[in-house]
Amino acid sequence: MGTQTSPEAMPTVMGATDGKAVWSVGVLMVFKTDAERTDGAFTLLEHTAPAGYETPYHVHHGEDELFYILDGEIDCYYGDDGETVSRASPGETVFLPRDVPHGFRVVSDDACRMLVQVTPAGLEELFIEVGEPAKRLETPPQAELDTAALAEAAAAYQLDILGPLPD
Repeated sequence: MGTQTSPEAMPTVMGATDGKAVWSVGVLMVFKTDAERTDGAFTLLEHTAPAGYETPYHVHHGEDELFYILDGEIDCYYGDDGETVSRASPGETVFLPRDVPHGFRVVSDDACRMLVQVTPAGLEELFIEVGEPAKRLETPPQAELDTAALAEAAAAYQLDILGPLPD
């Protein structure tokens, strides 16, 4: 018995610089595959964040996230109050199931580059909505994150911004 997929779910090969590149929430995101290509199963993106970057503390209610660190290091905070902190370095994987509050900070002296898988797909639309096409394949110029606007947009994607990353 076979499975059915949409016409868009076709085998593809993406080169190192291929994919839709956006500057969003202070980082460079290059979408390697998305909802359209995977028939909604997952999104895979290359995520590059500058040294010192941190996400807001947040929780996804609709998807799981998996980070595979390529370069740099992050401290990942998770739990109701961010009470658990784990460091992830190149070659290490972080799995963050839905409904678990989390966030991360880049703690390496250089940028952190990682592959991020989001299951199921669809969250990429939020990052495209609040971002802009990348002018270059590098992290965007530093700017203050408008967390109120991000929280408002994120709510439509079952993502709650809980506040700043715990200390």
